Amino acid sequence: MAGEDVSSNFRALVENADRKFARVRDLPAFGRAQSHYFQKVFKAYMKLWNYQQSYRSKLVESGLNRWEIGEIASRIGQLYFSQYMRTSEARFLLEAYVFYEAILRRRYFDEAQGKDLGARFKELRFYARFLLVSLIVDRKEMVLHLAEKLRVLVDDSKSNFRETNFKEWRLVVQEITRFIKSDTNLTYVRPLRYCAMLDSYPASQTYLARFHAKKLFKFRDALLASYHRNEVKYAEVTLDTYRMMQCLEWEPSGSFYQKRPVVEAKENGFVIDHTLTSGLIDMKLAADMADPSLPPNPRKAILYRPTVSHLLAVLAMICDELSPETVMLLYLSASGGPARENVAQPENSVGSSRTSKSKLLARASQEQKSYKSEPHSNGKMSSGDYYEDHLWLGPRGGSGSNNLYPGDLIPFTRKPLFLIIDSDTSRAFKVLGGAERGEPVAMLLSPLKPSFENPSTDDDTEALNGSQFTFFLTAPLQAFCQMLGLSNSNPDPEVYDEAESILSASFSEWETILLTSKVLNLVWAQVLPDPFLRRLILRFIFCRSVLTSFIRKEDDDPYLPQCHPNLSDSVSPFCDLSLVERRKKHGDFEPRFPYNIPHHHHHIHFCKSPLNFRTNAQNGGSNDSAKESSGGGNRPVSNDDDGNGSKKDQFAGFSFKWGELLNPDQDNFVAVGLAGVLTWASLQVLSQLFFISFAILVAALKYSFIAALLIFILVTLL
Repeated sequence: MAGEDVSSNFRALVENADRKFARVRDLPAFGRAQSHYFQKVFKAYMKLWNYQQSYRSKLVESGLNRWEIGEIASRIGQLYFSQYMRTSEARFLLEAYVFYEAILRRRYFDEAQGKDLGARFKELRFYARFLLVSLIVDRKEMVLHLAEKLRVLVDDSKSNFRETNFKEWRLVVQEITRFIKSDTNLTYVRPLRYCAMLDSYPASQTYLARFHAKKLFKFRDALLASYHRNEVKYAEVTLDTYRMMQCLEWEPSGSFYQKRPVVEAKENGFVIDHTLTSGLIDMKLAADMADPSLPPNPRKAILYRPTVSHLLAVLAMICDELSPETVMLLYLSASGGPARENVAQPENSVGSSRTSKSKLLARASQEQKSYKSEPHSNGKMSSGDYYEDHLWLGPRGGSGSNNLYPGDLIPFTRKPLFLIIDSDTSRAFKVLGGAERGEPVAMLLSPLKPSFENPSTDDDTEALNGSQFTFFLTAPLQAFCQMLGLSNSNPDPEVYDEAESILSASFSEWETILLTSKVLNLVWAQVLPDPFLRRLILRFIFCRSVLTSFIRKEDDDPYLPQCHPNLSDSVSPFCDLSLVERRKKHGDFEPRFPYNIPHHHHHIHFCKSPLNFRTNAQNGGSNDSAKESSGGGNRPVSNDDDGNGSKKDQFAGFSFKWGELLNPDQDNFVAVGLAGVLTWASLQVLSQLFFISFAILVAALKYSFIAALLIFILVTLL
């Protein structure tokens, strides 16, 4: 075939593939009906790729540039990634990564540096897209490498193409820099994705296998939407939705996922096979990328700053396609708007004035109290309650059309719905309970305000590191450290392993309690067998317990998350009996303390002597047992009183017998409860003195976040 014919045929194939690609690119990113379009455009690009591979030498002679080959491969990678965003199938994401990595290693765009403006823009887009894929695949080293390459490339573009404005690309560099800084401040020792080895608990597997309810729902679809001012994001993926979308995927175990050093190879070509895979036979990834032991990921629709009408349209599409006996997860993270307020007021989001935010929180707290103290006489909400407080999905100064009201979601309750609201008006959505058109809604509702060790930095921390509630649901240990102001950017692996094991033990206990509960609400029982939803529920329990122990104000309602309907009382942070019920094993545990924990946690108490829950008779008539019992909900009382009203000096070292707390002793239950009631009044005075002494002492000591974790768990169990 003559060179001119080869070149003309190649250009015709390029134009045909580009036309089909444009059609796929313009299709809605949601819905199941577009798969045949993907197949057509994929075949067009594979035909183009095979053609250029067969006639490479003639095409080069006729003027084919290497960056044009890189652009074809980049389009194929982009096609794979768009299909991943539509289906959440991991294989498409990995194929996209393979293509992009091959382009980088073979330096397809190096020839055009400083010569062709069009080629430069294609190269910039390649780096930007590869960055997003690497973020989602969780290749941290590659992300750092690509971010630096993009920064250097943008600087070079400004120098070599002075007539062109690269302001938008400078913003892209700023976005990825901010995202990396926010996400890498807290190291993820374990993956955000669901790992069967780490997130399943052998102690509860028997109960899980035998668990049954009248109806069980399967989790297949999720809609994740976020709208905040100044939130951390890259492209159209915010930090919160990034964490949540990873939390709703399986963690594969193939060798492809083993971290490899980032090395730029100097080979000059693709080695391909002629299958409908990536075409990179030298990487031998077919077996490594497949993990047949894992079920498919739930399909996720990601919406960045959607309008209310767009959100409802996508929600309607997903509900319409929802299979029978399946539940949809709806995650909404947005600033709230007060009821009957002028919508032209500045929106209440990250970065808004603290004055307006405090007013809104005070108002929301007051309304929440009214829900509790003044129930409607007929047990139902009035129609106006569904259209008062709302989420604000719009710019500053927008109109009422930007308001998403709880009532807007009522039509979608004809299908099973698992609702997560992360907002300072999350409580407004409790009115959905009882208003459903079909299945009752399961709701996890965020606190109205986050809790941090240094309250003056609440807004800054939320803006830089994402929502605290979402962080607890996706990375509970890291969220716990962030709440206390602890840095774990370079953690001690042994300390982290201990922390994770203790946290896993608590999750295992809670999971067993839920699976064996005879009074668990059917709404939760129907979704409990699903591993993703069960993990979210367990992490919600942990978040609620931690925040209950952490808060330091009497009016604690705005600082606590809520769920609807209520979970079992056995996992309530205020359940006095939960500690006695969970004592299961013996053994001493002495934590190490390499970190500094601030000294003014009013609800965290350490004592040297073990906490023994025994009756007077069992202790040989000792009158210390009453002082060793707990009272007042979730506040443990230290046994540092000598019986004469004086305090013992018991703070030479911090240790406690973990096994004593976990060893079941059901016969002592009545005695412990009575002792706690009888001594509560006197211990209130003593506890205040204990707080002061404890604060002075702790200021002089250094210990790690692991200690704080242990005590929070103990406080929770109490």
